[in-house]
Amino acid sequence: MNASVNFLSPSEAALRLGISVKALRLYEERGLVSPGRTAAGWRAYGPDDLARTAEIVALRALGFSLAQVEGVLSGVADRLEPALAAHQSRLEGDLGQLGLKLDKVRGLRRELARGEVPSAKDLAGLIQAAVEPMATFDLPWPWGGERFAVRDVRPINYIVGPLGSGKTRLAKMLAEHLPDTVFLGLERIERQAAIARSAVEANAGLRERAEAALAWLLEDGARESDALFALVVGLEQDASKILVIDIIEQGLDEVTQQAVMAHLRKRGPGDRPVFIITRSSAILDLSATTPHEIAIFCPANHSPPQTVRLQPGSPGYEALASCLGPPEIRARTEGMIAWIPQRGSGEGNPEADPADVR
Repeated sequence: MNASVNFLSPSEAALRLGISVKALRLYEERGLVSPGRTAAGWRAYGPDDLARTAEIVALRALGFSLAQVEGVLSGVADRLEPALAAHQSRLEGDLGQLGLKLDKVRGLRRELARGEVPSAKDLAGLIQAAVEPMATFDLPWPWGGERFAVRDVRPINYIVGPLGSGKTRLAKMLAEHLPDTVFLGLERIERQAAIARSAVEANAGLRERAEAALAWLLEDGARESDALFALVVGLEQDASKILVIDIIEQGLDEVTQQAVMAHLRKRGPGDRPVFIITRSSAILDLSATTPHEIAIFCPANHSPPQTVRLQPGSPGYEALASCLGPPEIRARTEGMIAWIPQRGSGEGNPEADPADVR
């Protein structure tokens, strides 16, 4: 190895490329990149390795599966049309939103030319999301009945909090009060897997969509399982409705979780929003989030949930990050139920839903 060339360790390369070390490891496992080794056997990324990995990162950002990335890098261009079509849809959606903002700016300038000074609210509206909430409701136990408003809904919305913070109760309230919403609970892994197979057999369109999505995930390294199958069918069924998913990582290994998130991120901006409960850093990888993602954080002390923008320094960001763990750590608490004392008594809540406190 030429000592005059600047070689980087995996952590340094990941930082340079803006991705996680886990992503680098996955690319190497799939044979997309082969970093050199030091005399001691440690991985070392040189300029050529960094350039190739940067191409992989760019193609992944376009929504390409790892199999499609492999095809592009090897000069095979088949099966790229769906990925390019999805990217075009996302760009057209962004262009439409930008056009609306431009129209608003033009309108404010016309008012200004007539001597009408725009209000602070009008100016702030140029960069803020619509203030009208999609839903409002009173928070259930274990909160104190505070009013909660759902305002900033993105294509991907995480619900995060420590054990016993009420994440699932909040998710069920979202499913109850948001318009045209479906709740996909943990029973999907056993009972719902059989129901999903029946639905696929009875609906040719659903079967075709589910098979295409499952093939994409398997190409990306996902491991086939009842949990993955039920999740895919849930994602493809009732496509016009908002979907709320309880503990999305349940029954999925790390690579499968990463593949699921890549699949969710490649959808267009016009696709239905999804709300996903998670405590896995493979699902909510804070180094890989996009502007189309946001989180609702449920604090341990049962103060009202808060919206957290997924940028370092945002209010609640550090507390949210502390609740996430890698899949092998999350597996230790899988199925664990936290005991929450009923307010004003020494008893636990007799009506607590076990899934509510994971």
